Amino acid sequence: MSNSATTNHLAHDLDHVLARTESLWQELRGQRILITGATGFFGCWLLESFAWANQRLNLNARAVGLARRPQTLTQKAPHLASDPAILLHAADVRCDDFPHREAPQDAFSHVIHAATEASAALNQQAPFLMFDTIFSGTRRTLDFAAANSVRKFLFVSSGAVYGTQPSPLAHVDESYNGGPDPLDPANAYAEGKRSAEQLCAMAASSDLEIKIARCFAFVGPYMQLDAHFAIGNFIYDRMRQRPLRVQGDGSAVRSYLYASDLMVWLWTILFKGQSLRAYNVGSEEALNIATVARTVADALPPAVEVNIASQPTPNEQVHRYVPSTARARDELGLRDEVPLREAIGRTHAWFSGSTFSEQPNSMSAAARRGSHA
Repeated sequence: MSNSATTNHLAHDLDHVLARTESLWQELRGQRILITGATGFFGCWLLESFAWANQRLNLNARAVGLARRPQTLTQKAPHLASDPAILLHAADVRCDDFPHREAPQDAFSHVIHAATEASAALNQQAPFLMFDTIFSGTRRTLDFAAANSVRKFLFVSSGAVYGTQPSPLAHVDESYNGGPDPLDPANAYAEGKRSAEQLCAMAASSDLEIKIARCFAFVGPYMQLDAHFAIGNFIYDRMRQRPLRVQGDGSAVRSYLYASDLMVWLWTILFKGQSLRAYNVGSEEALNIATVARTVADALPPAVEVNIASQPTPNEQVHRYVPSTARARDELGLRDEVPLREAIGRTHAWFSGSTFSEQPNSMSAAARRGSHA
């Protein structure tokens, strides 16, 4: 997608973010922020919203975007890669030469650590790598923050830290003391996030405020459509006007927050959240995967079929992944404002207007839709 096309497609969303966070940006005036994971879904949106606020509010702020392959951003968003207020820096957060490879001319005031590949395939095939990327990456980023006079640090954690949500528990809140099974290698991602939160607790001080965002499921531009995220798979199929296929019975329950709302929440937590306090980030609107598929099918003409592979098994526990966001609402005034149907339409429009041509990998997207977020 070209510079102008990307900007025009996201202008409404970015105005939405700025309108709800405008007063918060003043503390970033003339400052510098580090954003790790700069080329991922979160990273692209963080840089988009930073650049939008920086230009419109004349903040004279700068952002350093850290990624293993920063050239990816040139392909995804050339207008961000060419923004003079954004410096892209090639580094791996796991390596011994990070943070020293970034030799700052002046200090950083804020850090957002979002560098984690949310990949089901990596979690299954290389759990050591998954865990180490989260744990060692967080440790080194915290070291960087301490060495560079950072005042506020946001760790992008995950709702996976709660482990399997009991079926009777409609919405899991931050006080829930459950957790993933540490003897199951499939929990490398979840245990990595839990361990990284422990590192944050040990690193916080009177000079360094550390906020934690436990993120659930999302939808929006820049998301990876051919991955293990059901709603992205459905939009991918919908773009090709082919039937939406639910592998399994479609009973798993999810909720989805749109990307512009996600940005409002993350920036607000960074600027206003309490130190050493976790905030769930997501929508409370719980829908089973079958309903999500039908919503995608109905939201975008022309009509397509929804094929569900099997019927639900009676009395079988339903897998839920839905947060309670009462803490974010009550303490920070946060709300999810973009309805799911509209979020689907915006996401579809952005990808349809882009040069998106990614093809499914050898493991078809449909084969993964039954149980993932």
